[in-house]
Amino acid sequence: MLAAFTTPAPTGSLSSAAKARMLADPGEPLLTDDWERVLMIHYEVDPVELAKGVPYPINLRDGRAYVSLVAFTMRGMKPARGGRLGELLFRPIATHGFLNVRTYVVVNGEPGIFFLIEHLDNALSLRLGPHLFGLPYHLARIDYRHDWNRGEISGRVTDPASGAAFSYRALVDAEDPFYHPAEGGSLTEWLMERYTAYTVRGKSRLLFRVWHTPWLEAPAVVKVREDSLLAENWPWFAGARLVGANFSPGVFNVRMGRPHKVPD
Repeated sequence: MLAAFTTPAPTGSLSSAAKARMLADPGEPLLTDDWERVLMIHYEVDPVELAKGVPYPINLRDGRAYVSLVAFTMRGMKPARGGRLGELLFRPIATHGFLNVRTYVVVNGEPGIFFLIEHLDNALSLRLGPHLFGLPYHLARIDYRHDWNRGEISGRVTDPASGAAFSYRALVDAEDPFYHPAEGGSLTEWLMERYTAYTVRGKSRLLFRVWHTPWLEAPAVVKVREDSLLAENWPWFAGARLVGANFSPGVFNVRMGRPHKVPD
């Protein structure tokens, strides 16, 4: 079991390396969009319990495993090629809220993320993500009030079937211009600067790559008000330890690649 836990060597500029990987495939990118008003909440979790539900090798940092919740609004998703017609066809699913629960993995030396679950509030998107990318989409009611210009952030995500919810309130420095990429080699950079997603579709192991400019972020002081949405899915979450949060106004013109089979 412990042989699955590895940490790759530093790779320099993570965003630049991600751009090079994407441009190496002449068919990329597939989609573009913006990720707006992004709050990431980070937990340290038991690596052995976590690994029981993750089909890829867990990526540890100094022997520790992490899970992050990423609350944001995706806006303006459209095909990278297709012009105005493609934009019109994607309009019904172009903009909606997300709450991603992700952990950190590394496959063939390439670090990335694995989504434990993705909550979203657009029923039409439920057909696209799982079928094409193997994404674990679940419908939810989402109410985000990420008023970072006033220094106040809050949100609530509710499972309409069970009523379980995740809600939070966070404070950020409204005077901070957020022009601060994460410090190289820091835990913040390790958690935020990820450009490959690994998924499972049926019996197929897939990956897709993304690229965007480095996150401009600031620390946030977060208070979780309710976490039953997490506890109902993962009993081990009761032992999770909140270790920090970061807020970013967003990254724009994000490039999203096609799904590819993971090499053996």
